[in-house]
Amino acid sequence: MGEAPAFFVDDLQQVFSNGFDPKPKVSESETIVGDKTYAIGEAHEGLALSTRIFYKSTGEWVIPTVLGTKPEAGKGHSAVLVNEDRILIIKRGSTPEDCIWFLEVDTEFVREQRKILGTEVVAWSRGVIGDANKPIVISGPSGVGKGTLISKLMKEFPSMFGFSVSHTTRAPRNQEINGVHYHFTERSVMEKEIKDGKFLEFANVHGNLYGTSLEAVEVVADAGKRCILDIDVQGARSVRASSLEAIFIFICPPSFEELEKRLRARGTETEEQIQKRLRNAKAELEQGQSSGLFDHILVNDDLDKCYENLKKLLDLDGNVADTFSKPSSKLVELPIDHVVLKIDEKVVISCRTQELEKASKNLIVLDVSSLKGGAPGRTRGLKMRDSFSDVMNGIS
Repeated sequence: MGEAPAFFVDDLQQVFSNGFDPKPKVSESETIVGDKTYAIGEAHEGLALSTRIFYKSTGEWVIPTVLGTKPEAGKGHSAVLVNEDRILIIKRGSTPEDCIWFLEVDTEFVREQRKILGTEVVAWSRGVIGDANKPIVISGPSGVGKGTLISKLMKEFPSMFGFSVSHTTRAPRNQEINGVHYHFTERSVMEKEIKDGKFLEFANVHGNLYGTSLEAVEVVADAGKRCILDIDVQGARSVRASSLEAIFIFICPPSFEELEKRLRARGTETEEQIQKRLRNAKAELEQGQSSGLFDHILVNDDLDKCYENLKKLLDLDGNVADTFSKPSSKLVELPIDHVVLKIDEKVVISCRTQELEKASKNLIVLDVSSLKGGAPGRTRGLKMRDSFSDVMNGIS
């Protein structure tokens, strides 16, 4: 790696606009987006960052509705506008897992919530280095064998797949553990989170709410696993309408008569229960095969053959080790004293040093050209580079 020329380090420490001074005299950063100025403030360490908006046209300050998980204040932060729809926040003196956040100001999610709530809206999401594999949504009528297929997948690839833990408002039953079997929650809390767009899908079953939160899916991805969602067609429709990018697979029987035969072969349900399942199955088969909701349809006429076809869809029939993303081992550890500059689609972070000849070794480059996801989940796709040539290429 070559040494940094003095002119570049001087420029990097001098060229700061848009309110992200390396040593701010106040506890607010200000970022201009069109007619609005977003002021992000820190009151005391440990409290959540605050947000207010100044409208240049009216000269008024507005306190927006804030969605998502708010980051805690630290020892200061830098702010820089990315893609005209979100502000990258870099916290000073924070842990590697907590130092990169995004405040979304005009993303699709924010615009949608703005229409629903009828007020100004911003949304927080945590930034993550690297990508995650798309979750897998598997649906199909009761008795089609999707549970068996998923079990085979989990048994053969135990370290690659994981289930999200659902939420429910019902009380725990014997030996059920909160956070393991379900996330047990109060109805008022879950209803508010549903309203805030934090749930991918939910349903009212016998007076209790059940649902899958986006956070529960993100936790599986954070662990380096690919999340499997075993949900009904209506739930799959809700997930398709959400911000989550997933692969949708529908499992169907070779015929309706064969499905009825399998249900009766269980010998665990009454005739009334079987008839109810058959009615539901008929509706699900019609929706699943004709709506264009699913990316792939697999016919389970032979379990082993269907399982091999499922593995092919998921690229598991070749070099499995190369098809799964691992959590990034490169994490950003930033000292309190650093400066930030955006060049095209790269954000350059310079960790201060008194020795100019070491400047190139104190540069971190975040590539924000391939961001994915966002509020109310994670913003993934950040790429971290520590090559000085990357910065110089950006300038050229």
